[in-house]
Amino acid sequence: MKKASAIVYNPEEGVPKLLAKGRGVDAEKIISLAKEAGVEVVEDSTLASLLDAGVNPGDFVPYWCWEALAKILAFVLSEESK
Repeated sequence: MKKASAIVYNPEEGVPKLLAKGRGVDAEKIISLAKEAGVEVVEDSTLASLLDAGVNPGDFVPYWCWEALAKILAFVLSEESK
């Protein structure tokens, strides 16, 4: 089943936060809304599973997910600079 998560980062908080997560139809809606808003969508099934299992919307993303998030951010920034 498809999973999706939306993550937000506020520099004042210093830690990324899970904005939303969903499975199936809800995941497709999150992806669709992101694309409509011009947000880069990156697939990482391992990270999606970790966030789905252990983090609730509104919670800060645990430190053990930060490395995966950093790699995604680096990819997104490199794509935007093209």
